[in-house]
Amino acid sequence: MPFLFFCVMLASSKIIGLREISMTAHLKKEHTLVIIKPDGVQRTLIGEIIGRYERTGLKLIALKMTIPTSDMARTHYMVGGEEWLENIGRKAAVAYEKKGKKSPFATFRENGVAILEANAKYLSSGPVVAMIWEGHQAVGIVRKLTGGTEPLSSDVGTIRGDLTVDSYQLADSDQRSIRNLIHASGTPEEAEKEIPIWFEEKELLKYRLIAEQILYDVNLDGILE
Repeated sequence: MPFLFFCVMLASSKIIGLREISMTAHLKKEHTLVIIKPDGVQRTLIGEIIGRYERTGLKLIALKMTIPTSDMARTHYMVGGEEWLENIGRKAAVAYEKKGKKSPFATFRENGVAILEANAKYLSSGPVVAMIWEGHQAVGIVRKLTGGTEPLSSDVGTIRGDLTVDSYQLADSDQRSIRNLIHASGTPEEAEKEIPIWFEEKELLKYRLIAEQILYDVNLDGILE
């Protein structure tokens, strides 16, 4: 094998190896935003909710209690832009049809705007607790623990299924947003857009959690004396 070709192959393998290491490190540090909404705070469920996420092995890297303004709440829900308004309005229209009713809104977007305003009113109605969790598949794990949007139909064992009783039927009859305790990012991309609304970069703490050695260390070095 010519020496030059050998050097190129060696350099390429090192680059691939570094990329694999970088990818593995990235998988361990996925971020997700969680907000305990005003109903969760008022029902003194902060510790219970945080404990549920903490027991998975995810690492809490940012935490604050705040009262969001209406504008901040709207900005939060609008990270999906016009597409989100259309989609959420379309889903609501389908829900009306399933109940044998016609949507009172002329367009999907109008329905979406109404939902946006209801959600913003709910989120800004009192103190909330915002936090960022870090770890492998953080978004998926948090959403699995949190449960579905509607508490009534959420699985037993999920936070929404265990800790609250609201339903679409009750929310619709009261003409309000459904009270489901928590917001959790839907995707890693969504989390990246949401986090800067609530936290500055300097507020994200970098520290070592001893449990990470058990969860992520390849050889579990350091257990035996």
